[in-house]
Amino acid sequence: MKKWISIVSMYSMIYTIITLLNSVLYLANGIYEDPSGNWHELDRAIILFIGMIAFYLCTNLPVKPLIVRYFAAYVPSQLLVFAYVWFSGLREELARTAYRDIWINFTSLFVLFCIGNTVISVCKEKKKKIITSQSR
Repeated sequence: MKKWISIVSMYSMIYTIITLLNSVLYLANGIYEDPSGNWHELDRAIILFIGMIAFYLCTNLPVKPLIVRYFAAYVPSQLLVFAYVWFSGLREELARTAYRDIWINFTSLFVLFCIGNTVISVCKEKKKKIITSQSR
């Protein structure tokens, strides 16, 4: 149960940060209302959900080395995000840069999470080696 609470908490925090950042950027550019309205919020939530699933795959796939695991999770999740953007284009006209924007945003967040996961993994391995060498 704690794992699910942790996942939901992480999802909520990331969604909030992304939404606040988006709002600040809009305001800084003189746009006082989200031109896409509520659909934009739902789109963000769904794309973040896809990203969270991809990160879960990154941390749980039994594939070595890490770069292969990241690539194996990134490619299908990015394709799924592109498909979602395409389907959202059936509902409303997409911005001219929609695919570029989603690629930059999704990839940036994915890379940040992969870097964080790699740092954590390396630290755990070092700690495990230190503990193992001290117990001999």
